[in-house]
Amino acid sequence: MTITVTVQARLIVGEAQVIESLAPEGSYIAVFEDDGQTGYFYALDESTDGNPIKDVLHIYNAEDVSDGHIPSDVKIGWSEDNKKCVLLINGYPHGVFDFESKNGYCRSGFPPTISKEWSVFGHAWNDAVDDFFR
Repeated sequence: MTITVTVQARLIVGEAQVIESLAPEGSYIAVFEDDGQTGYFYALDESTDGNPIKDVLHIYNAEDVSDGHIPSDVKIGWSEDNKKCVLLINGYPHGVFDFESKNGYCRSGFPPTISKEWSVFGHAWNDAVDDFFR
């Protein structure tokens, strides 16, 4: 995977934490949040009027992560064109946003479509997403 990692942090699942990553160039931002119960990944675009949150992906329910007490390594990285980002937990991709095609992908496929502009076909993972970062 060819990515530019812009943030790296230690995570204990179920402990509240927010990890924000700005694209190296442009107005896109990706944010991972563990609110103590769930982990979500957000796509933001600061160049638009109104709410900058464009899409959201469910990453986990804390109670369902059996080894959540063990510290995890979280990274958010960006593609060379700064239009795609990936959330890596212990080196494994859990969520991806493609700002160009306005799609989000996650392993849980949740939530259902929440916008008429983003992820109109849902959030289901597609193995072709791995090619975004090659």
